[in-house]
Amino acid sequence: MRLDRFLANLPHCSHRQARLLLASGQVQVNGQAVRDGTCDIRVFDHVSLDGQTLQAGKAARFFMLHKPTGCVSATSDPRHPTVLDLLDEPDKAELHIAGRLDFNTTGLLIITNDGLWSRRLTQPESLLGKTYQVETEDPIDPICIERFAEGMYFRFENLTTRPAQLEILSPHLARLTLHEGRYHQVKRMFGHFNNKVTRLHRERMGPLTLDPQLQPGQYRALTPAEIALT
Repeated sequence: MRLDRFLANLPHCSHRQARLLLASGQVQVNGQAVRDGTCDIRVFDHVSLDGQTLQAGKAARFFMLHKPTGCVSATSDPRHPTVLDLLDEPDKAELHIAGRLDFNTTGLLIITNDGLWSRRLTQPESLLGKTYQVETEDPIDPICIERFAEGMYFRFENLTTRPAQLEILSPHLARLTLHEGRYHQVKRMFGHFNNKVTRLHRERMGPLTLDPQLQPGQYRALTPAEIALT
């Protein structure tokens, strides 16, 4: 919400009074005087008027989780444990998942209460890569490198995937970087070559890499430096 609208929504404060308060430098956002009414105010911002708190602001929270198999990337589920069940944190209902993983897919999952931040990390327009380790039932055909880089046509959606980078690490193991997240995309790409994916593990999302110290089911808060990367 714009700061001038935030002020005008206060009891006994008109749009004209809001403009006067801003012009006088009496309004502070996160400790700094702000005169620009178009400044965007979020629930995380502390807003005060002459030292009197108008909005206390809540803490933005960011967590990195090593997702294990056997739990769903959801805030609630009637049949299975969810990734939020793995967190020992207050007010978990305020958190959401940035970039879900399938039931049996493991690896990096980001959980936060900051929607703008998570959209920057996950929206396709950002072109941030998501890197996976992929194990397959049959040996990986080297032709996949070229075909994945060209983009693959998905008939059901009538679209061609964005170019993906495939590095074959061993006959049955590869590292794959995608720049989008279509439904079961990795399995469908390898399925085009009649090769079943037997294990899928996400190592990286954009600039964030799964902490190797985290065991499946463990999590930690992101550092300020990690948060600032997106």
